[in-house]
This record gives sequence, structure tokens and C-alpha cells, in this order.
Amino acid sequence: MANIEELKKYNHIHMIGIGGISMSGIAEILNFWGFKVTGSDTTKSEVTDKLLSQGIPVVIGHDLENVAKADLVVYSAAVKDTDPELSKARSLNIPIITRGTFLGQITRAFSNSICVSGTHGKTTTTSMISVCFLEAHKDPSIQVGAFLKQIDGNYRVGASEYFIIEACEYVESYLKLFPKTEVILNIDNDHLDYFKNIDNIVTSFKKYVKLLPADGLLVINGDDFRCKEVARECKARVITFGIDNDHANYIARNIKFDKNGFSSFDVYYNNFFWGTVKLSIPGIHNVLNALSCIAVCNYYGLERDEIKDALYKYTGAHRRFEYVGTYKGVNIYDDYGHHPTEISATASALKQKQYRQSWVIFQPHTYSRTKNLLGDFARSLLSFDNIIVTDIYAAREDNTFNISSKDLIKEIEKLGKKAIYISDFPDIVTYIRERAMPNDIVLTLGAGTVTNIGPMILEQ
Repeated sequence: MANIEELKKYNHIHMIGIGGISMSGIAEILNFWGFKVTGSDTTKSEVTDKLLSQGIPVVIGHDLENVAKADLVVYSAAVKDTDPELSKARSLNIPIITRGTFLGQITRAFSNSICVSGTHGKTTTTSMISVCFLEAHKDPSIQVGAFLKQIDGNYRVGASEYFIIEACEYVESYLKLFPKTEVILNIDNDHLDYFKNIDNIVTSFKKYVKLLPADGLLVINGDDFRCKEVARECKARVITFGIDNDHANYIARNIKFDKNGFSSFDVYYNNFFWGTVKLSIPGIHNVLNALSCIAVCNYYGLERDEIKDALYKYTGAHRRFEYVGTYKGVNIYDDYGHHPTEISATASALKQKQYRQSWVIFQPHTYSRTKNLLGDFARSLLSFDNIIVTDIYAAREDNTFNISSKDLIKEIEKLGKKAIYISDFPDIVTYIRERAMPNDIVLTLGAGTVTNIGPMILEQ
């Protein structure tokens, strides 16, 4: 059971930006533990509605009244320093703390925090490990960056010492955690608005592995040279997984795909046959994610059949190559991919499926990422038959980068492929409905509002 004595000095905790996926999960955990939780957010959403249904008061806009009554104010990275609620808390000398630091305090309450990090695949792998621990009746607490149907949300409060958590490297918030086990899936160029370059990202991951105690565990991708470099800084036990690296501890061999693009493969552990695994999600990248999951679960003593059954039952987290529905024989999927490596992995997974033509509707995410990785984005989209690009989703940024989606269209066309720019979602819906044919696949792609287009296409 989690030891929450340290947190009990706070009775009333107020959360600014409570509608965020991680913030809402923390709010519900605190509420379950008996703390008084209030919060505010700029926009009403399914998440804020759910919090209200749990009896957690949420104000859309600013809630200065609850700030004044709080013992602690927690705020997300998206909240500006000039925010009126933060200013109010400072003027009243109420302690304020970032979401990342506070989440670290929560991980400290558990003797076995399993933290899943890496540039790509965190949500899927956190979900896979969670489903395995649930199948094995380990009663874990869970926080994951997407809706997971096995827990009917993005968090779960268990009564064991296990806390399975998605650990994000953005603004180095994962350095605030207290991990017992770390998984590093890959290390790639991303969040360059913060890190500036890949060397700084690698340096950050080196700091991250140093958080592990000597009796901890580090699970890394043995196919990724940066992961191997980072692992040299670690004093804990290191276990590797891979497909190409024959020296990895866990290796997938004899990989086959069915007509849905779902894989089956033989797992070898230290060169001994461990078992044949079948997944119900597509793509070679998910074979790697599954290997990392198997490494963690095997280490923690889960039964082989429990792990295999759980992986087969896992059909994906929300917005991870998620089936949305069918419109006049056209199959519609939605994916969160917003980095060139993720898009390439999704495109590769799509290729394993059987279909007539593919249509991608891509919404770039943040101006800085689009500017820094423009050529990579263009190349990653080339394998789709039909490419539609809509406006950049700003998220936390202003467009000081002099970049637009039309620049991406030009970059794709330079590479010899046609792409079209459509700004308005209803126009995209009309375009797809008029042109997509039965047995085509339409994929909405990006971390922003592009996810709304699939349901719009399905509306009769």
C-alpha cells in the first residue's frame, strides 16, 4: 500500500489545468486517498465532466476563491507564470508546485514505481505492462497518458506497492520521479523547443538513469545506440530487448503479420525459447514495445501465460492506431503520432494491413516541431497514397517560427508526391466522402483536434 504520510500535511489541494490527462489522473488519485481537491481549466471537456461526476469541483476559467482556501497549489507546464491563480497563491504565501514535482512526491509513496519513458511508445508500453499486472492480480496503481479501457480511464488506484507510470521527458519532468524500475524505449529528436538538440536529450536521459537505486532495474532497447550509451551511466541491473541485436536479453524472432497487421513472434530470453506471443495491435514497433513489457513482467515474477494472455487481450490505448468506424465500406482509424518516427512506424503498421488505398489527414503539432523537423515530416508521409495536411495545432506556442502547413505541402511536393492543404474540418469530411472508396483506409493523424474528423465522417 502507498505510504501517503508525507502528503497529509496538505488537506486541500487546488490544481490549475486540472483537465490535462496527467493532472486529472493525479486529481482522482488524491480524491480517492481522501484529500479535498479543487481545480480549474480554460476549457470544458470530457475530462472535466468526469472529474465533476466524481465530486471534484472544477471551474472553467479562473478560481481565485478555492486558491485562497488551498494548502497547496499544483499547476501544469502549460500554465503561464503570469496566471492570475498563481499570482494569487504567491500573494497569500500558499505553496505552489509543478505537476511533475508533485507527481514525483506521489511516486515516492510507492516502493515499486515502474516508470516507462522514451521518445515514442510510452503510452502503449505503460498500457501493456498495466494490463499484464492487472491480469496477474497485482492490484497496481496506474497513470497512463491516454484512456485505457481496462481501467475505464487514464488512472487506477490500487492497494499494492506497484505504481506503473508513463514518464515524460518534456521539460525533464521525469527527473522529479522516484523510480525503482525504468524502461527506456528509444531516444530520438523531439521537444526541441526545450532541449534544442539531441545531445541535450541524451544528457537528460543520463541524469534520469542515475535516479535508479543500486537494487533497481533498467530495461532498454538494445537496438538503439543512444539507449546503450545512456545505460552505461546506470548503477542498477540492466536488461536489454531487441529485434536486430542478437546480444539482447529478450529477442523477437520469426515475426509474422496477419491480414490486420497484427504480429506473432517467438521470444527468446538469453537465447532460450521463452514462448510464442500474439498481439492484437499492428506494427513492428509494437513488437519492441511488447518485448520491453515482457522483460519487466518476467523480472517481477508474473507467470508466462498471464503475460501472453494479457498481451493478446490488449487491443490498444485510445488514439493509438484506433479503429473509429466504417463509412460506406471505408475504414477509419485515428492515431496520436505527431513526430516523424511515430508517423513512419504507423505508416509501416498500415502497410501490413490489406486495403485498396490509404488516405492520411495530418495535423502538425506545434510550430517549433514542424519547423525543426520539416523535411523529416515530409519523408515520413510519403508512403500514404493520398495526403491531406490541415493547419498546425499550436498547443502551448505562438507562431514566432514563420511556418505553416503550406510549407510542409511544398516539402512533400519537392519529393515528388502530391499533397493538398485543407484548413476547415467540414471541407476535409466532404473531400473524403466524395473520393474514398470501399476497402480504403482513412487515418487521422496528430496530437491535436484532428481526432474529431473521424466521427464527423461517420455522421450520417
